[in-house]
Amino acid sequence: MTDPSNFLAAFIRGVAATAPRADSDAFIDNDIVTYSSPFPADFVFGVAAAAAQIEGAAFEDGKGESIWDRFCRQPGKVHDGDTLDVACDHYHRFDEDFALMASLGLKNYRLSISWPRIFPSGDGPLNPAGLDFYHRLFASMKKHGITPWVTLFHWDLPQALEERGGWASRVTVDAFARYADTVVQAFAGEVKHWITMNEIRCFTLLAYGYGTKAPGRKESDAVVNQTFHHALLCHGHGVRAVREFGGAGAQVGLTDNCDVCVPVTETPADIAAARAWFLEKNAHVLGAMHAGHYPADYLARVGDAAPQVLPGDFELISLPTDHLGLNIYTATYVRAGQGGAAWEALALPPAYPRADSPWLNLVPQAIYWATRFCHELYGHQSLYITENGCGYNDEPVVNGEVLDLHRRDFLRNHLREAHRAIADGVPVHGYFLWSFIDNYEWEDGYQRRFGIVHCDYQTLVRTPKLSARYYADIVRERRIL
Repeated sequence: MTDPSNFLAAFIRGVAATAPRADSDAFIDNDIVTYSSPFPADFVFGVAAAAAQIEGAAFEDGKGESIWDRFCRQPGKVHDGDTLDVACDHYHRFDEDFALMASLGLKNYRLSISWPRIFPSGDGPLNPAGLDFYHRLFASMKKHGITPWVTLFHWDLPQALEERGGWASRVTVDAFARYADTVVQAFAGEVKHWITMNEIRCFTLLAYGYGTKAPGRKESDAVVNQTFHHALLCHGHGVRAVREFGGAGAQVGLTDNCDVCVPVTETPADIAAARAWFLEKNAHVLGAMHAGHYPADYLARVGDAAPQVLPGDFELISLPTDHLGLNIYTATYVRAGQGGAAWEALALPPAYPRADSPWLNLVPQAIYWATRFCHELYGHQSLYITENGCGYNDEPVVNGEVLDLHRRDFLRNHLREAHRAIADGVPVHGYFLWSFIDNYEWEDGYQRRFGIVHCDYQTLVRTPKLSARYYADIVRERRIL
């Protein structure tokens, strides 16, 4: 009888001798061969963060109060009463942060500009010190070889505008138009990649409907739908401002956290159900922008709570853009409906894997289906994943390291889905990991860490995590490792 150990050794030698090999000359299977092929040469790898979450200096150099500066001081609204006052102190340490970014080979950075740092009261006197700060910041980025991708609005509405109605009022639309014009004119020589708004759902529905985000209001459906409309108008003004003042080569688009679904099986019936779900759930933002009006089925669903639309609104809202940014974190599983229903959404079991953020169920296929549906259903020809990441609470530095293998796994699995989308002809042109550094995670305060760089909030020492090194390797090799 053959010795089993000898048989196994001979079998392994035979497989290794005939198996295909990757550039690294390591034994891999055919599935990994597919994903180890390079990303396109012009594919953009980057990282992202937002002004309010990292800058600190909340009341320095003339900056006005934001709705988050006010909200975080209301008892029980933010974990441990954490404030944005210091955050990561990026306001004073940006050159250090960009040096670290450059050392990791990261050459594209998505950031936002703080509206109350430019106009402290939203639409009153301009604060020159705010413009000066961002000129210094962009100069530092240029010195370190980093390209800015600038978001005009990432949730930090000036508190003075909230006191005049906030997103429920067209006063905010008019104020944003002036802000956008001012910022684009000021930085046209330093910025060519613009994003108008970040995640409309979060600063409208969650902030004015559920009350979980600043300013913490709980309004009627009619008011919430009107906040959506005003946010879309501001997006339009952002596009208009870039077209008028951005200069040659300037590009602009929206970043949307669209509702995403994944078909339970990749069969025609389940894919058709997922398409129907996607169109229904995204009718009021992506659907409206694409159609140039609110879709009829959306208006039928909301009835008397439909937003008020003035003449000329949709000419602004539907201005052509250069790209669409998608912030993709999770998804709903959908299958073909029963009894004539177009779709059925499935509830997740209690033990389904998720990050420490209770809403962040781990569904890597979200990237594939979100980008594919935006391309197929709305015709977008240039898509960027402008955020994708995961938040965990306990990530200590031990012997100079943070071994965040859960984030490494998250990153690898999601990039595989981006790679698959590209292979299937979906025009995904870039990926921005959220986030560069641990930061103020809104109502979760400093409890939840999304960064690939650890920030010690007591000492402000930065420590690149294992995921930072892993992502740096991917960016350098331009393939999934």
